[in-house]
Order: sequence, then structure tokens, then C-alpha cells
Amino acid sequence: MAKRDFALGKENFIILGAAVILIIIGFILMSGGSSPDGVSFNPEIFNTRRIVLAPLVTVAGFALVVVGILRNSKDKEISE
Repeated sequence: MAKRDFALGKENFIILGAAVILIIIGFILMSGGSSPDGVSFNPEIFNTRRIVLAPLVTVAGFALVVVGILRNSKDKEISE
């Protein structure tokens, strides 16, 4: 059976999967805070979870995507 030659190794795909999960968690943390009738103002949109924690988690996920792409995998050998 022929070995598939992927640009990224198994470790890179695991890191990318964790990054996608972090990004999804960040967007879930940002959700909510709507007004009950659709017209009135709800100050819940400005709580710490939505304006501090969720963007930090999301940016950490995007940074982990970059790490997952740029990291050299140990199971890939360099052929010249």
C-alpha cells in the first residue's frame, strides 16, 4: 500500500483540530444577549464574557491555527 504524502503530519492535524474547537467555543461564548422584545436595550451584551473572554479565546484559536500550519512535524522526513 502506498504512503500518502500530505504536507502536514498527524501532530499538525491534531493542533488544527484543537484550534477549530477553540474558535467554535469563542463564538459560542460571544452569542446571546438579545433583548426579549427585539426593540429594547439589553445591557447584557456588554458583560465581561462577551467583550473580553470570548475574543481572547477566539484569537487564541486563530493563533493556534498558525502554529499548527507552521510547526514542523516530527514524523515527516526531509527529502532533498
